[in-house]
Amino acid sequence: MQSPYLVDSHCHLHDPEFFSPDLAEEMLKNAARANVRQVICIGTSPRDSKNAKSFAEAHKNVFWTFGVHPEEAGKTYESMKSNRNQDSLVAIGEVGLDYHYPNFDKPAQIALLEEMLNLATNLDLPVSFHVRDAFPDIFGVLNNFPTLKGGVFHSLSDSEENLKKVLERGFYVGINGLATFANLDCYKNLEKILPLDRILLETDAPFLTPVPKRGIINESAYIKYIAEWLSVKLGTSLEEITEKTTENARTLFNLPYPELSES
Repeated sequence: MQSPYLVDSHCHLHDPEFFSPDLAEEMLKNAARANVRQVICIGTSPRDSKNAKSFAEAHKNVFWTFGVHPEEAGKTYESMKSNRNQDSLVAIGEVGLDYHYPNFDKPAQIALLEEMLNLATNLDLPVSFHVRDAFPDIFGVLNNFPTLKGGVFHSLSDSEENLKKVLERGFYVGINGLATFANLDCYKNLEKILPLDRILLETDAPFLTPVPKRGIINESAYIKYIAEWLSVKLGTSLEEITEKTTENARTLFNLPYPELSES
């Protein structure tokens, strides 16, 4: 049995727009030093997903997802073949609905989401959801996919009521740096609503840097600050937060135990 370790269940270390190859390598080393032994690189477009795949295949303990972000809805793209043949592919995402910005194309977003959920169902993979200002519609779409393997609502930033609905449907909730600095309704009574067996830890690096590192680029090593915040919020030990959130990530994404470093 391995000693307790942390998992960054949602990051973008593979994205060259934010991380040069040298910086990405440095941040993986930082993560390992901070006891973050596994990271999942999240795809947001076919091209970005290919970058995530290449990055994961080049590194131990790194995994990837295939996803087309709702902001990509309506664009022409090459879809992933319905062929699950890589051990490091652990989910479909991030996919979902985003009505936050003006002029969003609702029908195109829903059509894209349905395509992604069909892919997840065909590959028997869980889903990483991105949802903003679109909860009634996301629940309506999910009603048409009763055999979905499950998933996580990444960076949930909505009402307490919708948080409860996510939990009622059996999904996990991704907690990241947003919780440490944003006064959002869904976080106010977290200790009364969100059971520990429904939580994943994530950074969304390079975005949403947690307190006390606000103002600089986010990285997987900063998972420890989110775990510390959650420990205080839920009134439980840091060790319990570490053990349970890692168990949750391993369960949802079918992760193996981390490979030991040769260094």
